[in-house]
Amino acid sequence: MKKFIFSVSILVAVVFGLGIKTGIRAQDNKIKLLFLGDNGHHKPNERFRQIQPVLAAKGIDLVYTDKVESLTPKILNSYQGLVIFANLTTLSPEQEKAMLDYVEQGNALIPLHCASYCFLNSPKYIDLVGAQFSKHGTGTFRVDNILPTHPIMKGYKSFESWDETYVHTKHNPKDRIVLEERKDASGSEPWTWVRTQGKGKVFYTAWGHDARTWSNPGFQNLLERGIRWATNGDLSKVPAFSDQTLMTELPKNLKPFDYVEADVPFYPANKQWGKMGENIRKMQKPLEPKESQKHYIMPEGFELKLFASEPDLEGKPIAMNWDERGRLWVALTIDYPNELQPQGQGRDKIVICEDTNGDNVADKFTTFADKLSIPTSLIFANGGVIVHQAPDTLFLKDTNGDDIADERKVLFTGWSTGDTHAGPSNLNYGLDNWIYGMVGYAGFAGTVGDEKQSFRTGFYRMKSDGSKIEFLRNTNNNSWGVGLSEEGILFGSTANGNPSVHLPIPNRYYEKVRGWSSSVLEGIAGSAPIHPITKQIRQVDHHDKFTAAAGHALYTARNYPSDYWNKTAFVTEPTGHLVATFPITPEGASFTSRNAFNLVASDDEWSSPIVAEVGPDANVWVIDWYNYIVQHNPTPAGFKTGKGNAYETNLRDKKHGRIYRLVHKDGKNNLPLNLSIADTSKLVETLRNDNFFWRRHA
Repeated sequence: MKKFIFSVSILVAVVFGLGIKTGIRAQDNKIKLLFLGDNGHHKPNERFRQIQPVLAAKGIDLVYTDKVESLTPKILNSYQGLVIFANLTTLSPEQEKAMLDYVEQGNALIPLHCASYCFLNSPKYIDLVGAQFSKHGTGTFRVDNILPTHPIMKGYKSFESWDETYVHTKHNPKDRIVLEERKDASGSEPWTWVRTQGKGKVFYTAWGHDARTWSNPGFQNLLERGIRWATNGDLSKVPAFSDQTLMTELPKNLKPFDYVEADVPFYPANKQWGKMGENIRKMQKPLEPKESQKHYIMPEGFELKLFASEPDLEGKPIAMNWDERGRLWVALTIDYPNELQPQGQGRDKIVICEDTNGDNVADKFTTFADKLSIPTSLIFANGGVIVHQAPDTLFLKDTNGDDIADERKVLFTGWSTGDTHAGPSNLNYGLDNWIYGMVGYAGFAGTVGDEKQSFRTGFYRMKSDGSKIEFLRNTNNNSWGVGLSEEGILFGSTANGNPSVHLPIPNRYYEKVRGWSSSVLEGIAGSAPIHPITKQIRQVDHHDKFTAAAGHALYTARNYPSDYWNKTAFVTEPTGHLVATFPITPEGASFTSRNAFNLVASDDEWSSPIVAEVGPDANVWVIDWYNYIVQHNPTPAGFKTGKGNAYETNLRDKKHGRIYRLVHKDGKNNLPLNLSIADTSKLVETLRNDNFFWRRHA
């Protein structure tokens, strides 16, 4: 902020002739640009403050003004280029001449996005830019690099972002070279181009409506390239860019899928919500675990390893965690979604899965607790296990060392059972010694400690002894994702087009100020698309996007390449058969994120990842729910609604489920610790462990 104020102060001094010397020194290798904005809806001042430190770190200094009166020879000649991001409508003849002369004498013009709808009274300006904005829609998209040999585009791959889909008119093809095109059903639209006029150069791109694009590393890389080209700078200083990670390929010799007759509801993409198409009359048969494993792809350098599966698991894995010895504990369900049983009569259980011979495959399975019904999350505390099993939160403990729970008690009750896919989930231990979680629209209504609580759809935290619960903030949808960074920053995900959320300020701070109330948390990734590797996708709504997003674990270990460390989150999408990777970028007091690539993705229609968490070995572990039927509701025509508010069908699988580890070829083979026998000095030492998992356990 100080740098911004200082730069503006210099500009004001220049405008009013206070005698400050502004000439560019020959020995100064920095590129100095004037950034012309306005006070309009594109918020140029905010975008300037967003991009200024990014470019300053690369030797490009920006100075901001919103005064069109700055377009004089004296001021312009103090800079090597003029950036325009504004909707200023009128240009005086003197200002027009000053700008044209400035460019034609050998300086740079960098009009961005809305600058193509600037100075509408000046045909010469429109010709200088190369075209004029005509209309737009919106969407998340990627454009095509059509001239990869151009100096700007060498080593550059396009990026994906939400933006306005500009269409231009009044094209001036003279001395214009188009570098990128946006393609849609109506054809190809010039998107990024360069021009020369006199001795000067023009770089234009239609990217740039708001912070989502300006924070994108691809946009920042492209902008730096355009600036350096237009100012005759050194393009070799700009690194290559690609946001598309190289992925492994499916094996060539895969067996063909087999199919059986079926009756499966189908909802084609439609403007009318819930409108059905013809039911699907055949379905793929399930694959054996090792065969299904072959149908996953992942980033090059990684390998997917099967740790446990049916028949050993004896149920559908719905949640998992690891104890202080690094052993995997899995909640298995048969009762989900419509067969919630009376207390003590359930068919579900929690099983400890151990690798006893060091081959990284589970070979010992111990039932810690049975007769449960739809347990949705578990975490370790106070020598036992806290389990969400609506309507209760339970505490289970083994008191004699046989790995079987012989103490069971209810910590509190109040979780609604009206919809079994909208209850509590994703328990995470926070740095403040509270346990964090997420609840969907089913919500909570009960008394914890001496305090009555009623809330739904959002983040909460609770004391490990069940003495207190606090609702933190509302999300905007049914929600199943929680993730904590190594600093304790709280993230999450929701269903229905909102896969990435940041919680900056919890409700309690608003409640301390009379008249204040918090808003519902919006997403930080927009309505990000999914990138499945098969067209065999069945979704009720938000087609080709995240409609059943779950989890938001950050990579908080050091076994993967450094690009992952504490700055990428993993969000599952079972309808797309994938786990997506969301790089997280600081943005003011919050963050932005984007779906950059798949961590794993399958073309097996049964594959349904629902959990992706960093395990004790510093690898990401994935639960594959492995079910052809993912849809919970709405109830399709011709079907009945079950007790758990899911439509009833005998095609819901009750026996398949797999747990994988994603291992990097250059990663360490981390042996699990055993903190159950650790003394104080060992626990303190573990606080230095490079895996956040172990630091939290210690």
